[in-house]
Amino acid sequence: MLRVLTLATLFPDATRPNFGIFVERQTRGLAAHPGVEVQVVAPIGLPAWPFCTLKRFRAFSEVPDHEEWRGLSVHRPRFLTVPGAGGRFHVGALVHRLRPLLAEIRSRFPFDVIDAEFFFPDGPAAVALGAELGVPVSVKARGADIHKWGHEPGVGVQVRGAGRRADGLLAVSGAMREDMAAIGLPRERIRVHQTGVDQDIFVPQDRAAAKRAWDVSGPLVVSVGALIARKGHQVVIEAVARLPGVSLLIAGQGEERAALEALIDRLGVGDRVRLLGPVRHGDLPALFAAADVMALASASEGLANAWVEALACGTPIVITEAGGAREVLTDPAYGRIAERSADGFARAIAELLSNPSPQEAVRRGAARFTWAANTAALVEHLSALVEARRSRCDAGNAQLCG
Repeated sequence: MLRVLTLATLFPDATRPNFGIFVERQTRGLAAHPGVEVQVVAPIGLPAWPFCTLKRFRAFSEVPDHEEWRGLSVHRPRFLTVPGAGGRFHVGALVHRLRPLLAEIRSRFPFDVIDAEFFFPDGPAAVALGAELGVPVSVKARGADIHKWGHEPGVGVQVRGAGRRADGLLAVSGAMREDMAAIGLPRERIRVHQTGVDQDIFVPQDRAAAKRAWDVSGPLVVSVGALIARKGHQVVIEAVARLPGVSLLIAGQGEERAALEALIDRLGVGDRVRLLGPVRHGDLPALFAAADVMALASASEGLANAWVEALACGTPIVITEAGGAREVLTDPAYGRIAERSADGFARAIAELLSNPSPQEAVRRGAARFTWAANTAALVEHLSALVEARRSRCDAGNAQLCG
């Protein structure tokens, strides 16, 4: 029996049902694997009073400390964050909060390995606690945890230190592995671990009928991602503004909403560009299937789940050369890599609209991204770390053994 403690600050809850949904889906696959048991610790960072009374934090008071979440046993400890400190104190506060909790969990669930699903602050905290408990630690890099936190003053050193001390490292794409190596992490110990997509749920549909459900007729572009500058929604809006008769639906929420609304008004495209707000993950297959093109102008990515989910629905994608873009777009039928500009995206979208590929040809681009493959690779990776630790313990290195 392989017992895994999954540590993930990127994990959904009742207030954020889409937050880290791909981590949840991966973890459910792991827990369903024969011979594997999983417990999840999904910490929630909250500032001290009076900041914790702000509207965006108040809803967390309704989230239980422990619950059964979609078949998983999930602990949700709160840890202290310091506004304006650039994350410098996140790791220390998280270790302080998790130390007694992990000891309590381990007294009844003797986990063999800690699986940290985001590099910051999860990774450094997991490595510190793993050393104390004598269990191996794996840390996975997904995108912003390396691209942002890996370069942040006062925080990057914690990220790099955790990467060098972790027993195992995972990256969502080959490009992500190179980005990790570029900040000094040991490339030879980084395993590429690609995401999955539910191939029975994300499927092609009758596109005209799917459009009617969203009150759209004519060519449709869809963009899915948080409304933050890094996702580049303004680029896609300006691109669609250059394409008469083309509609755009954007699913997501975030700090850029007001700025995007102002841009839509300024460009006079409110009749064909809509901000949908947050869309339930279960509704995304219908949204992707309605689109002629999915466009996402990200400044950086690891390997976006939205890319492969759109492909599985038979919808080609237009994306920037970010992260694992070239690892996904291996055939022109799957879409285009475009310059991160309105003109660049407008040209690529227009090309796909004028010469569409059959939905089944596009769908082949997602065929290798399965949750079964994701689970099998993760079980193999974590089992190897546990076996390596046991071998070293058997060889007499008592300091490694809990």
